[in-house]
Amino acid sequence: MPGLLARLIRLLLLMGAGAAIACLFERGIFGIAFGIALGGCLWLVWDTLRLLRFLDWLRRLHEDPDTSPPRLPAMWRDLALRISRLLRQQTRLTRKSKNRLGNLQAGLQTAPDGIIILDRAARIEWCNQMACRHFGLNAQRDIAQSVTHLLRDPAFVAHLAARDFNHAVTLTAAASSSQLLSVRLCPYGQGRLLLISQDITLFEQAETRRRDFVANISHEIRTPLTVLAGFVETLQTLPLTEDERQEYLERMARQAGHMRRLVDDLLTLSHLEDSPPPGLETWTPVAALLSQIEADARALSALTTGENAPHRLSFPDADALSQAGEIAGAAAELFSALFNLVNNAIRYTPPGGEIDIHWTPLPDGGARFSVRDSGPGIAPEHIPRLTERFYRVDSARSRATGGTGLGLSIVKHVLRRHNATLTIDSDLGQGAYFAVTFLADKLRAVRTETQPSAESPS
Repeated sequence: MPGLLARLIRLLLLMGAGAAIACLFERGIFGIAFGIALGGCLWLVWDTLRLLRFLDWLRRLHEDPDTSPPRLPAMWRDLALRISRLLRQQTRLTRKSKNRLGNLQAGLQTAPDGIIILDRAARIEWCNQMACRHFGLNAQRDIAQSVTHLLRDPAFVAHLAARDFNHAVTLTAAASSSQLLSVRLCPYGQGRLLLISQDITLFEQAETRRRDFVANISHEIRTPLTVLAGFVETLQTLPLTEDERQEYLERMARQAGHMRRLVDDLLTLSHLEDSPPPGLETWTPVAALLSQIEADARALSALTTGENAPHRLSFPDADALSQAGEIAGAAAELFSALFNLVNNAIRYTPPGGEIDIHWTPLPDGGARFSVRDSGPGIAPEHIPRLTERFYRVDSARSRATGGTGLGLSIVKHVLRRHNATLTIDSDLGQGAYFAVTFLADKLRAVRTETQPSAESPS
């Protein structure tokens, strides 16, 4: 109100001044009217100039919210201050909103799942990097595109059309046909949809392994149980001679021994999976470890082949092993893994065959334990699956040699716990080669204590 009153007073003063000046030249009514109009026009020009200054400040204020208002009359100055204050508040709120939105988008970008925001017409409004990887999208190019134009899987199109928000649909990723995605739609806002994709490849593989494991363990246990049940029924119902009874009892003992070894191997695998990996607290001399392996290997070879055609076993000599140093880890696990490789070579190599065991230092400070045999060899297509549980190249031959199908799985777990790697190379008819490579941080030279001098200082 004070501002409006001041403007009105200025208008009246200018109009009165114009009328007074006009009376000096012409006293008629037309002169007075002309003077009043002239004063009004002068006031209008003056007020328009101030308005232009105010509008120019508003323009600059839009570009820079901190621009100070120009010198204006009270009413204009009060209006300018109010606008400046509101604009600064709005700028702060906008900046906070942008920061929140930026933080939210940054968090969604790092999410392990793919996220796509769809509008009411199922057009893409935004997507994160993982969604781009899952579906082969481009975050800039595909915005505003209909999602069904880019994700054309019939299962997803039907799922979107049905608006089924209670179940997920499984799709194949765009990057790899072996990657499986679980896609779920979630409604939010006013007709919008949130599409979430999750990589379930590992879950599906784990479920497949679980089913295979249950089927394999059921088969492995059912076979000896069926044999035992048959022998028990025979002993109970048929009159047998003492020799026949003894033969049946020996067969039953072999089947019971197979089941015991199977249970022992399963317990070993369970222990390896659940216990923490060994550290660098325990060190075992490599010479002692390989000496124990050699003694057990020669005994096993004599047991399986007899004295007529024993295997020709070759082990590192004592002088070479004396420089091998020590290895860190669980001694029992290392012995189990390394001897398992020698055990397989002995059991699958015919009598009289050659088996070479080597311990080779590497230039980087590591070492390699290798076993090469002259057995029947392994076809290349079987090699990638040898460390799977219950996987056998020849099931009948494996059972005949007393194997459970878990030996190389145990080897794989032991080596993984000791940061070692297993290499397998073989061809049919040319034997097999198994090598274990240990890193340098798992090996050290044998520590020798210096003897004090017998001479006393002079």
